[in-house]
Amino acid sequence: MAIWDKVKEGIDKAGKAAQDVFDEGKLRIDAYRAREQADKAAEALGYAVFRATDAGGELGADARDRLMAALRAQDAEARRMETDLAAARAANGTSEASEMPASAVATAPVQQSAPPTDSAS
Repeated sequence: MAIWDKVKEGIDKAGKAAQDVFDEGKLRIDAYRAREQADKAAEALGYAVFRATDAGGELGADARDRLMAALRAQDAEARRMETDLAAARAANGTSEASEMPASAVATAPVQQSAPPTDSAS
């Protein structure tokens, strides 16, 4: 019966490893979605400021506060998810050299790019 115990132990280890990979994948997707939502909130704030400035005015305090609160909430959620993902990777002993650590992603500088131009004119 000792061989069956070893087989069962091997199957249990494989099952746990598969579950860990599945859980990490789910966390990765959740972190990606949370960062996407934070990016959309930042984009909305940027567009609102741009449009107000372009119209010769300033963004109203109510709109600014509402957009800033949404951005803060989404960014906090994204950072929490990225921290959870980093903790899961550390617990599983996995690390991917091709990916930035969650702390670097959350604090990475924003790349400046030229605004899109209308090539139809």
